[in-house]
Amino acid sequence: MQKLLIVAVFIAVVYNLGAALYYMMSDKGGRMARSLTWRIGLSVGLILLVVLGIYTGVIEPHGVTVGH
Repeated sequence: MQKLLIVAVFIAVVYNLGAALYYMMSDKGGRMARSLTWRIGLSVGLILLVVLGIYTGVIEPHGVTVGH
């Protein structure tokens, strides 16, 4: 379930990046800024979600030793 959520948020990040590119090319600056703001917010949220998942043990990183 957590992998599906991470993939969905990542797809939303990529979509907003593409939308910002489209709005930049079609000269709609306000919509471009809004898309980039959403992309940044979703990216930060995704990073926090992954860190929280690792901290709570829901996500187990492979090949990374923490505190050993």
